[in-house]
Amino acid sequence: MTMKLEIRVNGQGRPVDTTPDRPLLHVLREDLGLTGTKYGCGEGACGACTVLVDGKPVRSCITPVSAVGEGSILTIEGLAEGDRLHPVQEAFAREGVLQCGYCAPGMMLATVALLGETPNPTDQQIISALNGNLCRCCAYPSILEAVRDAARRLERSRA
Repeated sequence: MTMKLEIRVNGQGRPVDTTPDRPLLHVLREDLGLTGTKYGCGEGACGACTVLVDGKPVRSCITPVSAVGEGSILTIEGLAEGDRLHPVQEAFAREGVLQCGYCAPGMMLATVALLGETPNPTDQQIISALNGNLCRCCAYPSILEAVRDAARRLERSRA
């Protein structure tokens, strides 16, 4: 049975008519046209579908839309400010992480969450925070450097 819900996505209230147990990923992609969030495994294991809910990484493929409640969802489409890329997006582009690009949205949002909690993470903290976000191209050294670069950029922007 479908029901009308309003979810907050990228700073805006968005009405959806769906079943409460439907995965958030499908609502974002199919109902709201936010295709930056990727379907990977459908089991929450690969991280391609990662979005932030109230600043925390969430696997949208296994999260029912009703579980979000009144939380604020951030997708890759909401990360940039207008035409200005977020420092994490800039760093990922500069370090060549965007090879096939499939893992990048989830990886970037997991990075934003990490840097929100730990502004100057160690390599081990980065690896731990991104554990479970799989990269098909095996760009892990570039990803590590991109996270370090993003941390430096964010630190400079706060100064």
